[in-house]
Amino acid sequence: MLAKTQPVHFRNWQPALGFLVFACSATPDTVNLEPTPNLTEVSSPFGFSGSLASTAPADNQLTESRAKLGRRLFFETALSRTREVSCSSCHEQSHAFADPRPVSVGVEGKMGKRNAPGLANLAWVRTGLFWDGRVASLEEQTGKPIEDANEMDLPLSEAVARLNSDASYVAEFQAAYAEPPSELSLRQALASFVRTLVSSNSRYDAFLTGDSFALSDSEQRGSDLFFSSRTGCFHCHTERTLTNDGFFNNGSYEPGGDIGRKGVTGRTGDLGKFRVPGLRNIALTAPYLHDGSLPTLSDVIDHYAKGGRGDPSTDVQIEPFELNAAEKSDLLAFLGALTDQKFLTDPKYIER
Repeated sequence: MLAKTQPVHFRNWQPALGFLVFACSATPDTVNLEPTPNLTEVSSPFGFSGSLASTAPADNQLTESRAKLGRRLFFETALSRTREVSCSSCHEQSHAFADPRPVSVGVEGKMGKRNAPGLANLAWVRTGLFWDGRVASLEEQTGKPIEDANEMDLPLSEAVARLNSDASYVAEFQAAYAEPPSELSLRQALASFVRTLVSSNSRYDAFLTGDSFALSDSEQRGSDLFFSSRTGCFHCHTERTLTNDGFFNNGSYEPGGDIGRKGVTGRTGDLGKFRVPGLRNIALTAPYLHDGSLPTLSDVIDHYAKGGRGDPSTDVQIEPFELNAAEKSDLLAFLGALTDQKFLTDPKYIER
C-alpha cells in the first residue's frame, strides 16, 4: 500500500489573518505583505509517484529562489511583445490556473486555437505537454507561449534582452542560476514555478487519505458511478491521479476539425487524440475539451453519455450510457468534490 502523505505545514502563515496585513501606522498607500509559505514546501498528492523535488531535471533542481523568480516571471507582461499579456492572463488562479474563455486571447486581441487548461500537478506529467503532447518537459513548454504569434508574440532573445535591462531581474537570476538572464534560465525559472502548482487538498483527497466522512452520500454515489464500468470514466481518469497521462480520441473530433496528436506524430491512429487532463478542480476550469466547446460539466456528461460526436475515429472505450436525473446529479456532485479551495486562493501563488 502506498504511504500516505504528511500534511503540509506552512511556516509563518496565519490563515485567519489573510495575506494582507495593514500596520496600525500604515498610510493608505503602504501595505505590508505577511510572509507567505515557501513555494517548494509541499507534499506530493496521495498516489502520485515521487516527491515534488524528484520531478525536476538534474540541470534545473527545484530551489526556492528559482521558484520565486518563476512566479515573478509568470505575472510579467514585459514577456509579451506589447507588454499587455503575461502567463497569468490565460491561467487564472481562481480558475485553477485555467482560462475561463473557450480559447485564449493574446496580444492585440489575437485568438488562440485551443483552450488553456489548468496547470495543477503538471510536475508528474511524463508523456508530453500541451494538448497534443508536442513537448517533453516543462522547461521546453514554458518558452512556447512567449514566442507564439497568437499568444505573447515575443522572440525569447528579445524577452531576455528586456530582463537584462532590469537590474532587479539580473540580481534574481544571479541568485537563482549564478548567471544573468538567458533563454535557458528564463524557461527553467518559469518551469520551476509551474512545478510548484500542486493541488492535493480537495475533499476527494481527504477521502483517499482516510476521512470516510469527507464525501457526502451523493458524492460517494457519484464516485461509484465514475469508477464503474457503466460510465467507464475511470478508463482515462484513474483513481487518485485522475488521469492516465495518455492521449485519446474522446469523441470530440469531427471531419475537418483539429487533428490533435496526429499533427505531431503523423500517425493516422492519432487522429483527434488529445491529452487526458487531470480532473482536480474540474468544476472551476470551464469551458471544457481542447477547444472549449462544452460550456458546463453537465454538457460534458451528456457528450460522453452519447458516445461522443459520432466520428469513427472515436476510441472504442467511449461507449454510450444512460443516467437518470438523480444519477447525473450525483456524478456532478462527485466532480464538485474534486475542488481544492485552498489551491484557488493560496497566497504563495499570488503576484508579489
